[in-house]
Amino acid sequence: MKYKRILLKLSGEALMGEKNYGIDSNRLEQYANEIKKVKDLGVEIAIVIGGGNIFRGVQAEKTGIDRVQGDYMGMLATLINAMALQSALEQSGMFTRLMSGIKVESVCEPFIRRRAIRHLEKGRIVIFGAGIGNPYFTTDSTASLRAIEIEADVVLKGTRVDGVYTADPEKDKNATKYNTLSFQEAYEKNLNIMDMTAFTLCQENNLPIVVFDMNKTGNLEKLITGEEIGTLITSN
Repeated sequence: MKYKRILLKLSGEALMGEKNYGIDSNRLEQYANEIKKVKDLGVEIAIVIGGGNIFRGVQAEKTGIDRVQGDYMGMLATLINAMALQSALEQSGMFTRLMSGIKVESVCEPFIRRRAIRHLEKGRIVIFGAGIGNPYFTTDSTASLRAIEIEADVVLKGTRVDGVYTADPEKDKNATKYNTLSFQEAYEKNLNIMDMTAFTLCQENNLPIVVFDMNKTGNLEKLITGEEIGTLITSN
């Protein structure tokens, strides 16, 4: 296996599947199946999921809601998605723990780094909800920070495209895919991979990022077993 401990970053929008908002049960089941294949290989898995299918903090100001308040609302949206994913994973026979950046003791544990690592060592899938518990930080930043804290080998950013392109492949037919990139090249080319805080955290801690298509069956397993899937961003 190429990676022993991973941080899988999923977008909230991905959970919509074919719907316009909310959670698609078929997509949840698909993700649970993909994650189980990797879990069965013995990989230690942590997950961060966004909340954009329910609420995005950055959109709050347009509706007159204070930005900080909106960000906290967004954190709660990520918890809803995390609980849904937790349920799907457990229905597929996996053991999980949900840890939150804010205190919601009735449904999840508070994030404690040593406890999170211990859960992973015991074979439990750890889902990190509610961001890092502070406004103005995205779930991309959460993914980078938590990955560093739990000493993950890589951040796997599951998207609906199969990597990083010179332009948006959904809008530009001439866009070409990068198989590998350095952090410096990504900066210089101004490629929109993660927000700058998240990206810088990974660069400074030599934590590689792989951007790949999570919706294609088998991609996650292929990545873990060493196939060149998606785009790999490293310090070199």
